[in-house]
Amino acid sequence: MTWKIPKTERTRLRTLARKQAEAAALPVMAERRRMWYDLNDGVAGVRPPVVIETQTFDRDFMPESVYRCASKTGRAIERQLLRNVREHELIDDDRVTPDSYALGWFVSIDALGVAIPRDRVKDAQGVLTGYRFLHPIKDIRRDLDLVKPPVCSVDREGTLAYKAFLEDLFGDILPVRLAGSVYGRLMLTHTVVELMGMEAFFMAMYDAPDEAHRLMARLRDNALAVMRWAEAEGLLVLNNENDVSFGSSFNFTRRLPAPGYTGGPARLCDMWGGANSQETVGVSREMFHEFCFPYYRDVCAPLGLLYYGCCEPAHPFWDDLSRLPHLKKISISRWCDQAFMAEALRGTGIVFSRKPDPNFLSVDAVLNEDAWAAHIRETLDLTRGLPVEFIIRDVYTIHANIENARRAVDIARREIDRRHRP
Repeated sequence: MTWKIPKTERTRLRTLARKQAEAAALPVMAERRRMWYDLNDGVAGVRPPVVIETQTFDRDFMPESVYRCASKTGRAIERQLLRNVREHELIDDDRVTPDSYALGWFVSIDALGVAIPRDRVKDAQGVLTGYRFLHPIKDIRRDLDLVKPPVCSVDREGTLAYKAFLEDLFGDILPVRLAGSVYGRLMLTHTVVELMGMEAFFMAMYDAPDEAHRLMARLRDNALAVMRWAEAEGLLVLNNENDVSFGSSFNFTRRLPAPGYTGGPARLCDMWGGANSQETVGVSREMFHEFCFPYYRDVCAPLGLLYYGCCEPAHPFWDDLSRLPHLKKISISRWCDQAFMAEALRGTGIVFSRKPDPNFLSVDAVLNEDAWAAHIRETLDLTRGLPVEFIIRDVYTIHANIENARRAVDIARREIDRRHRP
């Protein structure tokens, strides 16, 4: 397999690679790196980092007008480099600009053995936003066996050839590194909703509990099989530095790799992983305990450290979530009882991963600065003495005003500097 791009695109990409490398070498990046290490390693009194995730508002942040490459290959590379450059230049939050270009292994993973078609629709601005799954499981008793063991493969030759192509393109400016994840689908209930829908799953807990357990067990086993396949194939790459396991919460830590690591491919116990169960926000503690927790516990057990949660509130299920193995960060969304979770986390060393309300940025065209500042202060007041990070995500538009995003970061930093105490 060969990749070619026009000479003009080569020049464009080398320019962007140089900009990224220059940003990565700034002294402030070393300071931020230390901050993330200290946060994740439990050093007392760490200033909470603030990050805003840009991918969801690309209609504003990465519009067509910012691109210069027209070829498919050039555009894909440009997108990755340009995002890193623009995040530093336009927002300048607490992310560490990468000092390399990350490339994942070319893998093919059929995790379920059954296709899940999806309908997509555009919003009023023509951006593909809404979707629905066309569920293959119509009757769980009849259709459960549609779910098969996973089939996985890796194209090593293709991956290494593409890495060589990138190194020839800009490797003298920006190193190219292989990166990896745990590969398995750890968001088990999201997969259930893809397969059969949320309402059908909730009803199956009552009407077909044995089949509901069988489905969850099968998804657990498939996820573990994919994870162990990647480990056996030597595809796992340590993700304990400028990597994420979920969202934009960064993984810098000295606690990984685990004892016994001697270099080379990582083991599952050397890796960060992420899991969540947003889809079960409407079930009782008892139902979560019976139909979800055992399978999440098992699928997370091989990992070294775990980030858990997304938009779902953590507090209703904390009795179970607190017993997840290797839990290091817990998502505290806008629907979570912050006061409850702050007290629950005291003394645990688990990071309070706060997700501020994205509506401050996405609903009003002009940021309500006073209300946003009060929103940040509320978290700071409740979490004195706790390890905290602010991850602003699920912002789907900033009304073509990037200054809103930068201003939100600046205000959060101001409130942190005023009120945060070790």
